[in-house]
Parts: sequence; C-alpha cells; structure tokens
Amino acid sequence: MPKVSAITHRYLGQPMFKIIDEARRMEMKGVDVVHLEIGDPDFNTPEFIREAAIQSIRANQTHYVSSWGTPELRLAVQEATKASRGFEPGLEQILITPGANIAIFYAIATTTGPGEEVLFPDPGFPSYVSTIASTGVKGTPYPLFSKNRFELRAEDIEPLISEKTKLLIVNNPQNPTGAVTSEHHLREIYELAAEHDLWIYSDEIYARMNYGETQHFSLASIDHSKDRVILSNGFSKSFAMTGWRLGAVIAPPKLTERMMLLLQTTSSCVPPFIQSAGIAALNGDQAEINGMMLSYRARRQMLVDGLNGIEGIRCHDPGGAFYAFPDISSFGLSSDEFASRLLSESGVAVVSGTNFGSQGEGFIRLAYATSESRILEGIRRIEEFCQRIV
Repeated sequence: MPKVSAITHRYLGQPMFKIIDEARRMEMKGVDVVHLEIGDPDFNTPEFIREAAIQSIRANQTHYVSSWGTPELRLAVQEATKASRGFEPGLEQILITPGANIAIFYAIATTTGPGEEVLFPDPGFPSYVSTIASTGVKGTPYPLFSKNRFELRAEDIEPLISEKTKLLIVNNPQNPTGAVTSEHHLREIYELAAEHDLWIYSDEIYARMNYGETQHFSLASIDHSKDRVILSNGFSKSFAMTGWRLGAVIAPPKLTERMMLLLQTTSSCVPPFIQSAGIAALNGDQAEINGMMLSYRARRQMLVDGLNGIEGIRCHDPGGAFYAFPDISSFGLSSDEFASRLLSESGVAVVSGTNFGSQGEGFIRLAYATSESRILEGIRRIEEFCQRIV
C-alpha cells in the first residue's frame, strides 16, 4: 500500500469531537453523561428558518449558484453588517462560506506563504492551530492571561511580531474563555497591526452573545474591512444552525476574490436552499433569537455562580460566547487528568484547558449550551468529584 502524505500527520482535528466519541461510548453502556464539552446549542433551529429552506427546496433551488453566494444573502449580510457594526461593506467584499470554520483556512491560505508566520491566541480555538499546521506556515501563540480576565492585550502580542509575521488572529468574544475585549484594547491591537502592516483575522462568531453593558465592538468598524481586517462570522451559534454550515466573510476586495477562488476550488458553492435559510435568519423576526440569548445569560450566571460555590474552583464571569473557563489548579491535577477523571468517574464531559494551548493548563472549559437542569446536575457532580479528590 502506498504511504499517505507526510503533511497528513499535521492534521490535528478538534479535541471536542474526541471527547464526544468517548462520552457516547459511555452512554451506550448505560452511563448518564452531562454534556458540557461542546458549543452546540440545545435549541432547535427556529421554525421560520427551517421553513425558508424547505420552501427553497420545493422551488427547486437545488442547483449550482455563484461561488460568491446568492445576491440576496449577500445583500442581507450587507444590511446586517450596517446595523450591527456601523458600516456597509461593498458586495465585492462579501463571500458566503460553507461555515465559519473553513474561513480560517481561506484566510491563512490567502495571506501567508511558506516561511511566513501567523499569530494566534493561547488559549484559543483549536482549529487555528490545526489549520496553521496543515497549511505549513509557522504558528506562534500569543498569551492571554487570567489576571487580565483573558482579554487580548497589544503588549502581550507586540514582542512576538517578527518580519515574517503576516497575519494576526483575534477572537472576540473569545473561545474558550468567554472573554470580551474592550474597544480600547481592540483599537490598540489594530494600531499595532497597522504599524507592522499585518492582516487581522477577526473571528466574531459569538458577536451576538455579548452579555456586557456595552455593545459588541468589531475591529472591522475601524477600516470597514477595506485595508487589513478580515471579518468572519457565521450562523451556527446565534441561530442554532451548527449543522447547516453557513458563514460569511467580509474583507478587502482583492483578498475576498482570492478566497472566493479557493472556495470555488474546494466547495463550488454553498447550497442555495441553505442560503435561503440564512436570509430568513437575518431578516426574520428576531424574538426567538433574542430569547435564546436571554437563556444563555441566565445559564451563564447559574454555571458561574455554581462553580464559584465549589471550594477550590475560581471562575471569571465571562462576558460573552457560551463558555466558562474555571481555574482548577488548586486540586493538584493536570487539566487533562482532571477532565478525564471527571468524565470517567462522574459522567461530566468537559474539555481540558490544554486542548486550547499551553496557557490553558490549570483550567477546564465548560459550555452552557445545554438546559438549566443539566447544568445544575453537572455542578452537583463536579462538586462531589472535587470533594473526593481533595
């Protein structure tokens, strides 16, 4: 048998799905598992969104469409961007993608080359590391610190910039910590990128999940994505559409065109009936969507209060997304061992902090994308587990 390519050994995947597989094996043996490991909303996609896709299929909208995306969805994204971020991107800046995850690959592949470098957050979304590795460019993590409530800081990024650095990845609100970085610090990061002539990949998939007193601030609002900011967003989290695989990128036109050619090569186009669902999501009644956000806010407080009520655990109040990132270092176990034993001994699935980078040691990530009753059960089991291992 011929050998597989050496580059395939760089493919790292996402650790959350490995945890899910283990949890499913336990469930097949009759174990009740509390799932706090993955950011998949327990809400169903709203009916009006589903119905839009169904009607599109019935209208035979099941053929190829432009690799850019349908004009109707791009117009909807244009209007939504104007309403949420204060600027109206040109249609030539907007690309509809098969999910937001793939946009990481598009951005890295079109802004960097052999021997060049990408800076990414640590702790941060594992797909950044995996995508960087698979494209063969150099990845350098920049640290996020608990003392700063995991907000991004220009002073923690600047010492790591070299003449080979081409792309800076920013995630706000942030996965895995739930941190929301202030406008002041984001503007400093933009100025730093401008000084060193870097592209910025602004991952804003959790933009609607901002629980603070101020509205979400987008780096793209500084240059309207005409100079260096690549704005990435998607429908998975806010609209409970994880399985639909629908996203959108806004970038300078010369870069958007290159990403479009890459999408054309890998995926041809996003199915038109899925894009019809996206139009409905953006233009339809937002009452149900807003209700989801209120539920997440209540769940967040329930989870964080519950964790902070457990002796030995300390947890910041996350400003966004639907994750908590508590410090469990006082128990003397590594993050991997804590998470593994918590699942095998107590049936609670969480993610070790080191799955998000070396700065995650001493932490675990919990997703509050599940019901309040399961969150309470998870807290009860975690407390019992912690009492046993003291």
